[in-house]
Amino acid sequence: MQLALENVSKKYGAEDHMYPLSLQLVPGTINVLLGTTQAGKTTLMRLMAGLDKPTAGKVMVNGQDVTGVSVRHRDLAMVYQQFINYPAFTVFDNIASPLRLRKLPEQQIRSRVLDMAERLHITPYLERLPAELSGGQQQRTALARALIKDSELLLLDEPLVNLDYKLREELRRELTELFSEGKTTVVYATTEPLEALQLGGHTVVLHEGRMLQQGATLDVFNAPNSIQAARTFSDPPINLINAQIDARGQAQLGAGIAIALNAEQVQRAAPHKDVILGLRAHSLRLSPQFGGEMAIEAEVDLAEISGSETYIHSHRGADISLVAQLGGVHDLPLGSLCKMYFRPDDLFIFSRDGALLFAPAQNRQAGA
Repeated sequence: MQLALENVSKKYGAEDHMYPLSLQLVPGTINVLLGTTQAGKTTLMRLMAGLDKPTAGKVMVNGQDVTGVSVRHRDLAMVYQQFINYPAFTVFDNIASPLRLRKLPEQQIRSRVLDMAERLHITPYLERLPAELSGGQQQRTALARALIKDSELLLLDEPLVNLDYKLREELRRELTELFSEGKTTVVYATTEPLEALQLGGHTVVLHEGRMLQQGATLDVFNAPNSIQAARTFSDPPINLINAQIDARGQAQLGAGIAIALNAEQVQRAAPHKDVILGLRAHSLRLSPQFGGEMAIEAEVDLAEISGSETYIHSHRGADISLVAQLGGVHDLPLGSLCKMYFRPDDLFIFSRDGALLFAPAQNRQAGA
């Protein structure tokens, strides 16, 4: 399916929920909508589905204008983060309902339902009513009912958010395999950068009703075109430090800290004297691992242990705050001093108005 939005916007009363944007989905793959809560992901999906009509602009499907055409007349399925099932139907009948509407043979329906239930780990619950299920089981039932339709367009609005971590990981892998054949164009909304990376495909970055960037997921991650796109596509958030580039090609951070930039960094940053340096949390270390690293000595504000990782929050003076994402458990006392090592080549450089000037070479695939 070729689905394109042409200069589409949406208002509810006097309030803008979606500012004008043009977007063409990549057919036969996963298109991720990435953004924080109220970024516009659900609004955009409802416009794609025909549940809402845009205030301006067109929705095109396979070259035909379907703006205002009801969702009932479109070949699509949609799953929300709030599970919706028929309360009087068993799990089996919920999943089977789209196939029965098509009047498929009962034997074929049963075979397909059993296969889908096994994929989504709900076979033991097929004879139960939705009220007898946990939230995660109800969500899997709603997901199975949507998947079994084999629609050309599948809209998934944070479909795994109510599931526990282990099951979410399993289902994400299953979904990726299910869609690998390229028969369905999938739109998947998420607030989680890691989920977008795991899904792959193409990503659209949204913020407060505006589209910031779109492209192949790894390209967008490796070369975010603005500070806001980098913030949206970094968890924990990307570290940002104000700096000035001097005549020697050094980035002066204040507090007596100077970073020698490479020739390409200096060239791309010119003629911007005042810049903002970006450094992702996973690029920071507590000890040197490569040649040419430099260190910033900082005071520990918090050592946050999360499973097999530790997030070290620290600061130096009033202008430098750093978050490091470290593997393993690191129990650093609050108020203690530590050195944060990084490679200057790992620095992103943004202009003061937030535009990307330089992305690290090992990250740059989209052409910064």
